[in-house]
Amino acid sequence: MNPPNLLILYTDQQRHDALRCAGNPEIVTPHLDRLASQGVRFTRHFVNCPVCMPSRVSMLSGQYPHTLSIFTNGTPVPEDVVTLPRLLRNHGYYSANLGKLHFLNHANRDHREVHPTYGFDHLEISDEPGPYDDAYRAYVRRQMPDQLDHISAFVFPPAARQWREVLRPDDPVKHPDTWDAWTPKVFTGRDDATHTAFVGQRTIDFLQAHADASRPFLCIAGFYSPHSPLFAPQRYFDLYDRDALSTPSYPSSFEATRLEKGYTDEVLRAAKHGYYAMVSEVDAWVGRILEALDATGRADDTVVVFTSDHGEYLGDFARWGKGPPEDCSAGVPLLVRGVGPDRGVGGVCEGLVESVDIVPTLLELAGVPAPGFLQGESFAAAVRGEPFDGRDEVLIQQADWKALRSSTHRYVLHRDGRERLYDLAAPWGEYQDVADDPAHAATLHAMRHRLAVRLIASERPRPRTWQY
Repeated sequence: MNPPNLLILYTDQQRHDALRCAGNPEIVTPHLDRLASQGVRFTRHFVNCPVCMPSRVSMLSGQYPHTLSIFTNGTPVPEDVVTLPRLLRNHGYYSANLGKLHFLNHANRDHREVHPTYGFDHLEISDEPGPYDDAYRAYVRRQMPDQLDHISAFVFPPAARQWREVLRPDDPVKHPDTWDAWTPKVFTGRDDATHTAFVGQRTIDFLQAHADASRPFLCIAGFYSPHSPLFAPQRYFDLYDRDALSTPSYPSSFEATRLEKGYTDEVLRAAKHGYYAMVSEVDAWVGRILEALDATGRADDTVVVFTSDHGEYLGDFARWGKGPPEDCSAGVPLLVRGVGPDRGVGGVCEGLVESVDIVPTLLELAGVPAPGFLQGESFAAAVRGEPFDGRDEVLIQQADWKALRSSTHRYVLHRDGRERLYDLAAPWGEYQDVADDPAHAATLHAMRHRLAVRLIASERPRPRTWQY
């Protein structure tokens, strides 16, 4: 059997329950639900750092953020980091990333300059939709120049404004005056001019161009959605009745706090409406991508992965965004459709897995030996529909804290020695720190010990070349 192609559909800031097949009856995701029915859906998949840049390089290198020394946005990824495309190159793979990669900063560089390859053969980089003269702007300028003023209508963060004023004062595109991340807006241009449409169409173009290629390929479709700010074409807003959308549940003791912070039901429903519309737009383009893959005749020899770089609070804990280790922030979807004997149709895996496990899994499915410096563990058995228990716990981290999430608890150790423990099986367990509760002392000790063991086990010393 020839090595399979690898297609990774990679969203930004999509929480674990933002799929109908994950038990969410409100969201509209028919194409992703169909993909899940054709492969395996992992119900407890966690990223290792719930922030864009560290999460992305950790996933694509199969190494933990503490090994890479990258914990925040704004830290450029060194060009010599060994990524999945580099691991596949010696085995004949042609690799492409279309859309968001986010290995370099958004705002302190000129996006017209040549981007480091990081092992990819083909790069069309657009890490943030609209502000910069990048692959997305070039695509719109070439295909539909009358849409240029629409594509940055709601997407112009402060750092982009500084970039424009310093490096591109002659930028002819009209940009908004304010940055409004959580008030949803309808995209004012053509439906095929959004960043999601750009990524989707260029991925389809890639699949069609490689329909008859003799080399296997790795293709990553880097969607920016459903990352804020919240905007999508009207047709995707029309899929929902805003007034019928649910709001997050809070313990009674938290109600006053969330209202004081401005998280009213109206605000929460509006944000969810925009967020879900963005997910549904991605879903529609995933459907088109998979249809194009079928049309090329390569679907039966292409492993398809759908996942995201981190989650989104979406009002939980009266917060927006990401960063801390709660499930809504660190838990993301993971759907994998294998090929041939590696295709477990319609399965659901409840074992704990981490994003560093994706690269070892894809290497095993491709028949490529995994180098010893990888820190993930393959879950290829689960993709094949075989018994798979998963990890005992997952490691989630930033520079100032390390966390373990087991099936029942979350333990967090801070740089200053503070400890937090949450009994996730208890009512409102995520809101109640029980680290000082004597009834949980044994669990606290066990989680503390497991964290130490996990960190030691993750060490990867430089290879020894001789005795001395």
